[in-house]
Amino acid sequence: MRPLNGVAILSLFLTAVRGTSILFRGGTIIAFNKATQGLRVIRDGSVLVENDRITGVFETATPNTRVPTGTEVVDATGKIITPGFIDTHRHGWQTVFKTMASNTTLIEFFGRYSSFVAPFFWNATDIYDSQLAGLYEALNAGVTSSLDHATHTWSRDAADAGLQACIDSGARVFWGFTFANITGLITVEQLYPVFRDMAAKVALAKSPTTLAIAYDGPWGPGANIGEINKIMALANQVKVSAITTHSLQGPWGFTNSPEEIHALGYLNISIPIIFSHASFLTQAGADLLRSTNQYISITPESEMHYGQGHPVSYSIQDQASLGIDTHITFSTDILTQARIWMQQTRYERYLAVLKQNKLPGSNPMSVEQAFLLATRHGALALRRDDLGAIFVGAKADLVVWDGTAPPLLGWVDPVAAVMLHASVGDIEAVLVDGKWAKRGGKLVGRGYPEARARFLRTARRLQEVWRGMPLPVPPPDFNGNPVVDPERVDVLRGPGNGYGNIYI
Repeated sequence: MRPLNGVAILSLFLTAVRGTSILFRGGTIIAFNKATQGLRVIRDGSVLVENDRITGVFETATPNTRVPTGTEVVDATGKIITPGFIDTHRHGWQTVFKTMASNTTLIEFFGRYSSFVAPFFWNATDIYDSQLAGLYEALNAGVTSSLDHATHTWSRDAADAGLQACIDSGARVFWGFTFANITGLITVEQLYPVFRDMAAKVALAKSPTTLAIAYDGPWGPGANIGEINKIMALANQVKVSAITTHSLQGPWGFTNSPEEIHALGYLNISIPIIFSHASFLTQAGADLLRSTNQYISITPESEMHYGQGHPVSYSIQDQASLGIDTHITFSTDILTQARIWMQQTRYERYLAVLKQNKLPGSNPMSVEQAFLLATRHGALALRRDDLGAIFVGAKADLVVWDGTAPPLLGWVDPVAAVMLHASVGDIEAVLVDGKWAKRGGKLVGRGYPEARARFLRTARRLQEVWRGMPLPVPPPDFNGNPVVDPERVDVLRGPGNGYGNIYI
């Protein structure tokens, strides 16, 4: 054990059990074609990894070049090799709440599970345990990179614990330090020195984790311009890897739109800005995203679960990536998000034709497009040309799929096999930065069993606290709009109530 600002934390680094290089030989590779910006399928090929980079992508199982002495050779016959998935919006620290909020609305989430409630019950050890477990869960599912909107930065200890968990996980995390005023706890002004300390953390330089900024403003009406200017100055001084903000618009409020950030002179900058959800993005906002090359993060399952909606996101997919959001309430993997989004897009486009009393003659969204959203588009959103794809010079973030697993038996098209048939249970191995995160179907983090045990103790204690809390009563209005109950589905006949209970 070692102290973390007075809190005992166990450091759990991923094993470095590997040679100086790894050769994946004989697999089917879903590589990237830079000329077309599309995919290139290589059958019975090989991929050479040296340190943290891909240094060879070969059309044959036997490379036509000299392989470094001591290279570890991995037989990939019958396997599918893909780049790691990229998640551009998540809240990793909340992992302990898993299954506690199965029927939650967004309004209830704010009043029960958010950073406006949790700080009064959590300590830094809780943050570390929960964040680390959430990242291991993501790695297990092939999510090698994530932009974490880290709303747990309500104290120096809490911030340090969450960042250290990212570093110790071995995942590639764009850790978005959150500047937010929390009544009775901390102000943005008090967070500036905390942020500077996080930026100076020595371990960051040796880790795939980088420092980003999360700020929910407001950027528009009521904005604290001095505060925004100071945060953006810090972003430039530290050279943060990304800036992210929640943007819903429409009846939800939380505007934080491209138009508002552009009006402040901060949209067309070298730092990538990711607008999470952007559910009611305007045409003017979409045009600004294209002209400044900024992206949104669509979180399909979240936007369905909470009622945020995504009525216009189908039309801005050229400037879109995929995220997960609150993995405590649904899937933690980007594969599921990509599949849901592809089928939802197909449904919406089909419906538009059917409403005209016509029949669709083609499929409006391909599996390749969904695959690119789940991988390459996340890299584009983060302006990291070396991520989300397999080509020489890219970072060695790879996922190996067991092509003999029951869901994949008989596959021909590897892209369709992954996007439509595979599950995260078919992931045999994961590499991040050239290091094994998962192998033989199991996570290989040194100390993972202890991390799991620590997390379970933390989760049980905090879950007991939340079980004792009464559920919040919905307010009559929210951000000036009435709050009403949607028509409830009943799966039972007659007068009974088939809605059921939450079994916590």
